[in-house]
Amino acid sequence: METPPPQTEPTEPTDADIAAFKAQLGRPPRGLRAIAHRCPCGNPDVVETAPRLEDGTPFPTLYYLTCPRASSAIGTLEAEGVMKEMSERLKTDPELAAAYRAAHEDYIRRRDAIEVLEGFPSAGGMPDRVKCLHVLVGHSLAAGPGVNPLGDEAIAMLPEWWRKGPCVSPCEGEQG
Repeated sequence: METPPPQTEPTEPTDADIAAFKAQLGRPPRGLRAIAHRCPCGNPDVVETAPRLEDGTPFPTLYYLTCPRASSAIGTLEAEGVMKEMSERLKTDPELAAAYRAAHEDYIRRRDAIEVLEGFPSAGGMPDRVKCLHVLVGHSLAAGPGVNPLGDEAIAMLPEWWRKGPCVSPCEGEQG
C-alpha cells in the first residue's frame, strides 16, 4: 500500500451510513453503535457493534469491517497464507507476541467499556493466533495505528481499496 487510510473519529451513524451498510453487506445492521472508521471515499468501512445483539445474543466482535473491496483484498491475503505465517511468528517472536497480547487487552477493554461479556474471547484469534484478518484490520482502523501490530501489517499489505471511489452509493437500497 502506498498510503494507509487516514484515521477518523467515531461518529453516530446517519441514515446515509445505514443505507451504505445495507448496500455493502446486503442486510440491515445488527447491534450498530457507531461508525468506527470511515473510508477515504466517505462511506463507513468499519462499524462498532454492541456486545449483545437486540435479542440478547452475545456478539463479541466489536469492530466489523463492512467495505466489500477491503474485505475482498483481505480475503486474498488470507488465501495466500498470511494468517498462518503471522501465527507462526507469534510463537517465535516474544516482542510481537507481547504487542499482540496488548492488542487483545485493548480490544477487551474497549468492549468491556460498553458491556462486559464474561468468558468471551476478544476476536480474530487474539491473543495467541491469527484466525481472522478482517477483525484485526477492523481493530487497527478503528483504534488507530500502533494498537494492533498484525492488523497494521495487514493494512500495509492491502491495495488502496478506496482509489476506485465508493464501493457503494449511499443511496443504494433506499426507496425514494
